[in-house]
Amino acid sequence: MRTLYLDAFSGISGDMFIGALLDLGVDFKQFETELAKLNVPGYHLHAERIAKSSIYGTDFDVHLPEAMHKDEGFIETTPAQHQHPHTHATGHAHTHQHANGHTHSHGDDVRHLKDIEAIIDHSDLSDYVKTNAKQVFTEIAQSEAVVHDLPLSDVHFHEVGALDSIVDIVGAFVALELLAVDQVYSSELTDGSGFIKVAHGMMPVPVPAVMQMRVGSAIPIKQNPDLQTELITPTGMGIVKTIVDQFCPIPDDQTIIKVGYGFGNRETPQLNALRVMLCEKKN
Repeated sequence: MRTLYLDAFSGISGDMFIGALLDLGVDFKQFETELAKLNVPGYHLHAERIAKSSIYGTDFDVHLPEAMHKDEGFIETTPAQHQHPHTHATGHAHTHQHANGHTHSHGDDVRHLKDIEAIIDHSDLSDYVKTNAKQVFTEIAQSEAVVHDLPLSDVHFHEVGALDSIVDIVGAFVALELLAVDQVYSSELTDGSGFIKVAHGMMPVPVPAVMQMRVGSAIPIKQNPDLQTELITPTGMGIVKTIVDQFCPIPDDQTIIKVGYGFGNRETPQLNALRVMLCEKKN
């Protein structure tokens, strides 16, 4: 029996998880081929083994046509150089202006949960990937709906931001299926503390969507008071809720056969990585 163990000493995000599994030995070309079955254009994948703190691991990222922040949740946010549109509760739309000065109307460039589910359902991905990816999207959408007091049907992504998250979330389960493990265990998760600045103001850490996903769960999270930043993203939390069978130390009956690291994008005073171990049950 093969076990994947997550050592989340620096939190978890979608790209950290995929990078860690690639570092464990998931073949990148095969991963790319399987992910292409999503049948959605407009992105390309980047994976590179690099060293941080003299430790080698894999840096994974989804490159998009426009510069977008990753893992900012379903509700649109506004990077400093790019103002996003908002569909209000009344349903009306308005135009917005980009850094280069052009404007365009909002209304057709968002994806709701049902749209993302349709993309996944109409893909050529395996049933395992489809089912679990939709579960993560539902977890995140439900939490965002509560946080922002919206009907679930009104929760949406900007089109490009949605593509980023679709690839991250679907890719997580493509990689996990290729790794062919029987169960997933995890340490407690570590998040930062304090506040982070987003387009709509200052947000507490854990971010509200992550905190909402803790409701009714037994996922153990500790906060590092020395790190004033977000370490657990909504995507990472959604993946954990969907795949982890048990939170515990590595069981005594497991032998570690390989260790991998997936690096995060934020620069922190400590190593910002998800460490994963591929284990097998002792004879």
